[in-house]
Amino acid sequence: MKKLIGAALGGALLIALTGCAGGGGGGGGEAGADGDLIVGFSQVGAESGWRTANTKSIQGAFEDAGIELKFSDAQGKQENQIKAIRSYIQQQVDVIAFSPVVESGWDTVLKEAKDAGIPVVLTDRSVDSEDDSLYASFLGSDFILEGEKAGEWVNTEFADADKVNIVELQGTTGAAPANDRAEGFRNVVTDAKFEVIASQTGDFTRAGGKQVMEAFLQANPEIDLVYAHNDDMGLGAIEAIEAAGMVPGQDIKIVTVDAVKDGMTALADGKINFIVECSPLLGPQLVEIAEKVAAGEDVEKRIVTEETTFTQEQAIEALPDRQY
Repeated sequence: MKKLIGAALGGALLIALTGCAGGGGGGGGEAGADGDLIVGFSQVGAESGWRTANTKSIQGAFEDAGIELKFSDAQGKQENQIKAIRSYIQQQVDVIAFSPVVESGWDTVLKEAKDAGIPVVLTDRSVDSEDDSLYASFLGSDFILEGEKAGEWVNTEFADADKVNIVELQGTTGAAPANDRAEGFRNVVTDAKFEVIASQTGDFTRAGGKQVMEAFLQANPEIDLVYAHNDDMGLGAIEAIEAAGMVPGQDIKIVTVDAVKDGMTALADGKINFIVECSPLLGPQLVEIAEKVAAGEDVEKRIVTEETTFTQEQAIEALPDRQY
């Protein structure tokens, strides 16, 4: 009987000690309790070649680091991401990371994560919250700068033109890259000879780009330039232009953003004229940030990825070693 009482008291003590070690209302900063870091990541979806490469980079980097990654695909819907984030909060993961479908509408769920003591890292896309304490860091490209780089090429390419009709294939409505790439482009392309005669979302998809470009061609027979917010929509535009009996890259110039392998191949073939790079290979950097914030270390609030631009000649040179 004494042995049974002693065992029960020992078990109760063990439970009490375990409760002390795991208390605090959340996963943030507690990875060191057992040495196992758990990260919850919510991806936008799989709408493009860029996104597929981004997912592969993130999953591969966490696997290589030996860190458990709970992954969810939002399928392009904000409500799915909010549900996933709340699920990660309930599971008391150590860090939450996500690439927001749109910029607005995150304050409530991010506050829930903050109250639970779980740091949040934004990847690729930002949020428009006025309270930047709701997330630890934002890792991604400068989308406004990308739009400006595209615009600078347009200014040079059409320096001697009298009139330039531009159509714009925008990304998902409300998404940070769509908003910022449009803004950056307009920051630079300011001469009165340039006119954006049509602008519509293609949702960052090849099918969307083709469908919108078909409508543009029917409504506007005189198009000089396509500015596509990503390669996939630009590739869809190529299909529509060719179906209309014209030569992409010659009859209608095309500038895009991303530099995924299919886009770079089209650039090398002369069907796209210029590409602004937006690297999807964020996995290793995200692992490093997640480890630091979980350990309570300070990280930079805004971490910008280094990227370049490509002409046809540069694409031909870069393609053999292209990772995505």
